[in-house]
Amino acid sequence: MSGWDEGAVFYSDQAQFPRGGGDPDQGSITRHSALRKFKEFIRGFNGEKGDFPYRESLVHNPDRLTVAMEDLDAFDGVLADKIRKLPTDFLPLFETAASEVLASLRSKVAGETGEMEEPVTGEVQIFLSSKESSVSMRLIGAEHMSKLVKIAGIAIAASRVKAKATYVTLMCKNCKSLKTVPCRPGLGGAIVPRSCDHVPQPGEEPCPLDPWIIAPDKSKYVDLQTLKLQENPEDVPTGELPRNMLLSVDRHLVQTIVPGTRLTVMGIYSVYQASAAQKGAVGVKQPYIRVVGLEQARENNSNGPSTYTLDEELEFKEFAQRHDAYAKLCSMIAPSIYGHADVKKALACLLFGGSKKRLPDGVRLRGDTHVLLLGDPSTAKSQFLKFVEKTAPVAVYTSGKGSSAAGLTASVIRDSSSREFYLEGGAMVLADGGVVCIDEFDKMRPEDRVAIHEAMEQQTISIAKAGITTVLNSRTSVLAAANPPSGRYDDLKTAQDNIDLQTTILSRFDLIFIVKDIRMYDQDKRIASHIIKVHASGAVASKSTDATEGENWLKRYIEYCRVTCQPRLSEKAAEMLQNKYVEIRQKMRQQANETGRPAAIPITVRQLEAIIRLSESLAKMRLAPVATQEHVEEAFRLFNVSTMDAARSGINEHMNLTPEIANEIKQAETQIKRRMGIGSHISERRLIDELARMGMNESIVRRALLIMHQRDEVEYKRERHVIVRKA
Repeated sequence: MSGWDEGAVFYSDQAQFPRGGGDPDQGSITRHSALRKFKEFIRGFNGEKGDFPYRESLVHNPDRLTVAMEDLDAFDGVLADKIRKLPTDFLPLFETAASEVLASLRSKVAGETGEMEEPVTGEVQIFLSSKESSVSMRLIGAEHMSKLVKIAGIAIAASRVKAKATYVTLMCKNCKSLKTVPCRPGLGGAIVPRSCDHVPQPGEEPCPLDPWIIAPDKSKYVDLQTLKLQENPEDVPTGELPRNMLLSVDRHLVQTIVPGTRLTVMGIYSVYQASAAQKGAVGVKQPYIRVVGLEQARENNSNGPSTYTLDEELEFKEFAQRHDAYAKLCSMIAPSIYGHADVKKALACLLFGGSKKRLPDGVRLRGDTHVLLLGDPSTAKSQFLKFVEKTAPVAVYTSGKGSSAAGLTASVIRDSSSREFYLEGGAMVLADGGVVCIDEFDKMRPEDRVAIHEAMEQQTISIAKAGITTVLNSRTSVLAAANPPSGRYDDLKTAQDNIDLQTTILSRFDLIFIVKDIRMYDQDKRIASHIIKVHASGAVASKSTDATEGENWLKRYIEYCRVTCQPRLSEKAAEMLQNKYVEIRQKMRQQANETGRPAAIPITVRQLEAIIRLSESLAKMRLAPVATQEHVEEAFRLFNVSTMDAARSGINEHMNLTPEIANEIKQAETQIKRRMGIGSHISERRLIDELARMGMNESIVRRALLIMHQRDEVEYKRERHVIVRKA
């Protein structure tokens, strides 16, 4: 795709205007009759309700008009066919017709006020829309050249806006006479005549060949922008790379598309001459599509105001009034996964999100909840992530090992042709206003994980690379899944050793769940029967055909709640929160004093904000304007079973040891101290083997070492292979 962002001299085969009426190609329609028919269509087309939709639309929006191809088909099939087959000839006519109709509609209004003057009408831009299904990008070939096509895809890059001349004014070097030449639309250039038509006076020098120089300030311009459209991931055949196509948009369509948007495009398939640097084959041209109509796909346009029918709004409000709305929503989240009720509730909070706040001094407080799932393999962590990716209005799924810092935030790319740098947003930027799911979070390189810190708390991404200094928005929730360092969750280790992520990143997660694979007979039996049912029936075990079921409904409901509802805490709830938070800090301080070491997961002001966000999102699920005490209580319960539980997990001093085991651990400690002098070091494996020969249990020795490590009597070196005794 080299040279996609530059203004070169372009080429297209079509003449500016249709050829003479005698041309067999054109059938019976001449230029004049086509103009008349287009005017009739705009003035007189009757809608389904008996109104005149196009005439009214022109009065309200005098600079643009969206025409449905189906209406044109119904009005005059030949005309619609001409627009499909020769759009470059007939679309300018349609636009002329529209501006003439507008002038006639305007002058009436002026006449009634008593002043008879011709109103000045600007140009009208015609957008075409159609209900036909889109063609795959791979199937568009030479037979579609200069015809109307419809394709769908994702916009992945947008150039800067450039000025494109519609009429170029030329000035003769010799006699200074001016001439205006029309410029072809899209990426087409102008055809400059070779000679000046000025007749020389006696004694005057005749004008030479090629006398014209361009006067840029006297030419007429429109805005033009080029986009890169990549085919949708679901349409790419297995094992192939996605194709992309160049689009050129002009006038009112400029700057309506941000990268990452899903589009359906109606356009004219044309060609342009790529850069002059390519010597050799003159006949080979680069294809592009000149856009004449755009539709943004519904589900991805979360920033724009969404359209909900009255029935939908009523249904949503009725649902929110039900006393079991919270339980019902949680049962809709990942219905094919058995159990994990609290994780599902947390994911519901993540999808709905809290309320964003802007303080008077310009500080922004985030409203997005971050959740970390940490635990054994095969506890459905990745399935939860996949479900959230399908359900959230905007979502991006990445895996820890396969993503770098630049891929998550933003990368600076040098354009091959113009040698300029431009930014391409990464996962966190593309998911602005949605959720980023990061799997295998623990496998990421630490320097890449640091790139997420700013995005998680300040919700922006700052870049200072290659002369580009900028701040991008990334108002996203992060849902991460990770395994403990040893692969499985080890109850013999402390919480710090099990979690093994830095405190800086842990404090940014609102909820941290430790998902263990517990072996219990009854539970295993139920899970097994559930999984077998899911596989056997190919659907969810509970086959309810309730209308409110289904991901689509859930998606719409989440979107509706996020747009319409921004709850705040009530006074009583705020007071209760304050007391509970102080109480938790007190307990933590007490525990730290007793054990002499801080907790693995710090309880800071961030955790207080996390509980506030959880309460707000619980209120948002019920479309309630205020978060009450019961919302705060439920938020505290969720916080207790997740983060507080994780902070308390693993081995600690208050383990309920039986006296025999405690005695054995004491003996093991004595042997270790005998075996090692202060300051000496020994490999852990060797020490355990030697004590095992003396008849001691390996797990008891490991426990004794852990307890000594907690008391700071020994320390580990060389990735825990070597033990050094300190005291």
